[in-house]
Amino acid sequence: MDNYPLIENHGLIGDLQTAALVTTDGTIDWFCCPRFDSPSVFGALLDREKGGHFTVAPAQKTYATKQLYFPDTAVLVTRFMTEAGAGEVVDFMPVTGRTATPRHRLVRMLRCVRGSMTFEIGIAPRFDYGRKPHKLHVTDHGAVFAAEGLELTVHAVREPEDERLVNSLKGEQDLHFSLTLQAGQERGLVLESSADGPPREIRLSEFQQLFDDTVRHWRSWLSQSHYSGRWREAVERSAVTLKLMTYAPSGALVAAPTAGLPEQLGGERNWDYRFTWIRDASFSVYALLGLGFKEEATSFIGWLRDRVMERAGSAGDTGPMNIMYRVDGSSDLTEEILEHWEGYQGSAPVRIGNGAAEQLQMDIYGEALDSIYFAHQRGIALDHKGWTSLLTLLEWLSDHWDQPGEGLWETRGGRKNFTYGRVMSWVAFDRALRLAAASGRPAHVARWSKERDKIYEQVLTKGWDDGRKAFVQHFGSDVLDSSLLRMPTVGFITPDDPMWISTLDAMDRELVSDSLVYRYNPEASPDGLRGSEGTFSLCTFMYVDALARAGRADQARLVLEKMLTYANHLGLYSEEIDLTGRQLGNFPQAFTHLALIDAAITLDATLNRAGSDGA
Repeated sequence: MDNYPLIENHGLIGDLQTAALVTTDGTIDWFCCPRFDSPSVFGALLDREKGGHFTVAPAQKTYATKQLYFPDTAVLVTRFMTEAGAGEVVDFMPVTGRTATPRHRLVRMLRCVRGSMTFEIGIAPRFDYGRKPHKLHVTDHGAVFAAEGLELTVHAVREPEDERLVNSLKGEQDLHFSLTLQAGQERGLVLESSADGPPREIRLSEFQQLFDDTVRHWRSWLSQSHYSGRWREAVERSAVTLKLMTYAPSGALVAAPTAGLPEQLGGERNWDYRFTWIRDASFSVYALLGLGFKEEATSFIGWLRDRVMERAGSAGDTGPMNIMYRVDGSSDLTEEILEHWEGYQGSAPVRIGNGAAEQLQMDIYGEALDSIYFAHQRGIALDHKGWTSLLTLLEWLSDHWDQPGEGLWETRGGRKNFTYGRVMSWVAFDRALRLAAASGRPAHVARWSKERDKIYEQVLTKGWDDGRKAFVQHFGSDVLDSSLLRMPTVGFITPDDPMWISTLDAMDRELVSDSLVYRYNPEASPDGLRGSEGTFSLCTFMYVDALARAGRADQARLVLEKMLTYANHLGLYSEEIDLTGRQLGNFPQAFTHLALIDAAITLDATLNRAGSDGA
């Protein structure tokens, strides 16, 4: 299994409808087309032999490699250094816009910057997770890979006089060739899905224009950020990463662009994250508006309103909203196993779809209402139809909040009365009351107030364990859960309340390992799955936020600075970190980057207040 790259040894490129991962050795080993949640075309990340890949590497076997983003963009540069010369592969995807399209372009610019370099290029797609056959047609200007329902066209980037640069063109199902460049020369390839014509010769001037336009787009977008705090580089890279994981036609944010990457090597905790969770995307409103990206927050609020409206009054056993959807808002997420794939480093099963989609998770209503209220405070108002749908949702919640659910972490060990679910149900009623008062909308004020107060009393009695002197994961247990780090963030309890301080101290002792934070102890609270897991990066950033709010600014800053060292070479985070410091789980994870932004903003404000107070 040593031929799998480390999860963190990847960069992300995308066009706001789909995305690709590029390894530090120049291989695209994950690419789904035409959307984030479409079947893969390149999937060697999950099966090196059967998954498919697009490789560009020096012909010389001994080389050093470095990877970086072109400053303030999502354009990725992979550099190769050999004794004969140095070269670069510049990877990007021209942005497609807000209209859903099957046409997407992967652009790979090959440059020699010193001496000479021969690049070996291999294009080996495997359509529909390797389940569909395809045919290869080679022409003078490129090639076409044709499978049922999808074609990929390879366009050659060159000048008319330099065909001699390409050697050993051959192919049956795959395409392999070499390209020799001298210092200062630049050529490349464009891989295009659903092209409107045959392969064509792309001149260098057009190639350069694609690069310039893409750089200009990303720099223009990032210039909207008004964050100027202490961790600007990490925050802005997180913002670009979140934008790359946003499906522009709907405004929906995927949890990650990948599926099946394991939370434990060789284990079964391998999930498909290429969907939009109500929870994760709701948190994005805080991060985006906190940085000044109002357009993106507005788009998501519109997407969320549509999800509330489409099932208003027709709630089943799992309530009026699913916990997750496809990026277009559809809800068919049937889970299946790719039996023919071995999984990342043998981590099987490889799952696509997600069986947790119809779990009952009571917290999502609070997260949705909280984001709608937060957006309202910043000028993004909910229209009349959206409000009337919320009334229906809150009627359902009024009747059903006092019941067990699966919980934030999507455990498969049965429903329980999770404390976090109750806290967020309290948030739902609290924010609804605030919205109604702020906007003069009709509301069931008396009932909402009554239910809100009943939840508050229940959490303070049943969610508190007097022996542990801490709020616990679910009623009747003494298990700690880092999801409760959000209690002061949402205003359920003040950050200096003795009950909260003792809870935070208990978490320090049990869930924190040299600043890294576990979700919970699965041995103490069985979750229905075999194996263990690493620390959750999301939880570590939530811990920073909680420490800052509790007045422990120095501790919070040290934890944050330590956590930043666990990012990969590009500033990206997967879901988890194991004991060796390796990244685990789907990559990059939106929730983690959202929490990084929130933690940085909160800690900046705390440190700034301390500085002014000291003055």
